[in-house]
Amino acid sequence: MSKQITIIGGGNLGTAIAEGLISSGFSQPSSITITRRNTSLLQGFSDKGVTVTSDNIQSITNAEYVMLAVKPFQLKEVLQQIQPALKTNQVIISVATGIWIKDIVEIVGNHFTVFRAMPNTAIAIAESMTCISQENASNEQIGYVGNLFNQLGKSVFIEEKLMDAATVLGACGTAYAMRYIRANIQGGIEIGFSAAIASLIAAQTVKGAAELLLQKNTHPEQEIDKVTTPKGCTIAGLNEMEHQGFSSSLIKGVITSYKKIVNDM
Repeated sequence: MSKQITIIGGGNLGTAIAEGLISSGFSQPSSITITRRNTSLLQGFSDKGVTVTSDNIQSITNAEYVMLAVKPFQLKEVLQQIQPALKTNQVIISVATGIWIKDIVEIVGNHFTVFRAMPNTAIAIAESMTCISQENASNEQIGYVGNLFNQLGKSVFIEEKLMDAATVLGACGTAYAMRYIRANIQGGIEIGFSAAIASLIAAQTVKGAAELLLQKNTHPEQEIDKVTTPKGCTIAGLNEMEHQGFSSSLIKGVITSYKKIVNDM
């Protein structure tokens, strides 16, 4: 039987989560409640059997898991609003960027199980890399929340102190990958392809390369070795990229993004 889940915040992130849970069969529509001020924007979910409401307090009445999918600047107000109605056996999951578990506990108290999850934008197509931290959770709750986010891509549990680093690798990393693909498309156009065909080849090639690592659990160098023949075009291209600082610039970019997050806190 599906657990009752309330998603407070029916914006892009909240609806993507709901859609993924329903389409995967993880949750029945009747076990999900979504809140939004303008409920007419959630009519499609209402038609599927999802409970849609603008009342945050009423929405959590029967919830086993309360997911906070609001903007970071809205979170404190929402928590203060629902805190009197929260029951200690309800599990809180926050997907609000930059909000620490301690920030939530300061408002609701330390008697709750709290998860902090950081998905990336690929959650819109159920291909997110979601990093999760928790406090006061049982093994059963950890397993359930991990399974929930696995319906939306892949998930991993990390120490909360690594969340800033996870933001760089998993969220900023989407932009880094897109920039590589864009450059690959530009190179493809220069050697003769149309923009559309170059885009298809570049995107699918990156997708295939990632799937090789995920499915075979190999190191990138093992897969690189398979396509770098002696005196071949692949090694010539790789060496030229390294001469131009390809790997070092990527590493420096990751570190620069991380320093920016830490220094702006």
